[in-house]
Amino acid sequence: MSRVRVFPVLCSVLVALLQLTSAQAESLSMARPAEWAQPVEVQYNLFQMSPTLYRSALPDGGALPLLKNLKIITVINFLPDDDRSWLVDPAIEQVRLPYRTNHVDDSDVLKALRAIQAAEANGPVLMHCKHGSDRTGLMAAMYRVVVQGWSKEDALSEMTQGGFGDSTHFKDGIRYMMQADVDKLRTALANGDCSTSAFATCSMKSWFKSAHVE
Repeated sequence: MSRVRVFPVLCSVLVALLQLTSAQAESLSMARPAEWAQPVEVQYNLFQMSPTLYRSALPDGGALPLLKNLKIITVINFLPDDDRSWLVDPAIEQVRLPYRTNHVDDSDVLKALRAIQAAEANGPVLMHCKHGSDRTGLMAAMYRVVVQGWSKEDALSEMTQGGFGDSTHFKDGIRYMMQADVDKLRTALANGDCSTSAFATCSMKSWFKSAHVE
């Protein structure tokens, strides 16, 4: 029933956002709410979400002094290629969790949220994709909802109106968020489950592995 109630609201948000021009998005970002991610560096589309979490587009070697200044100790990458070409500092841990927003499922989200939380326990974390908008945007929104307790509507507003990129790139992320069961995701994250479904591929693999050990 919750999906039925939320659906019309999110549909209207999607329609409105797809009509935004870049200039309008830029204008909106100038008067952004204090709780939204705050801009740090325009060149890398770098924003600070919390004292220990940042989001950005794909950095390069020129970003290393900035990351050191921000005391980043973990970089989480949602792209297929790793960061070794530019991230040459051995003091910064590299985590690669590639996925695509048009094929995302609960196991991808849980894996990312768990990696973020584990890394945050050690210090500031940067997560990124290529442009810092769709893949990073979806995981940022799911972090807001599942970990920080935001509503879907508030997280979607930040994701799509926060000046992170072209709003037409967010359709797949919005679609996933509309059907996501936040309570199940939160429970799975707390329990260490790889998915919200016992029949997911990762859950079945885990079951077979434990059965074989026994």
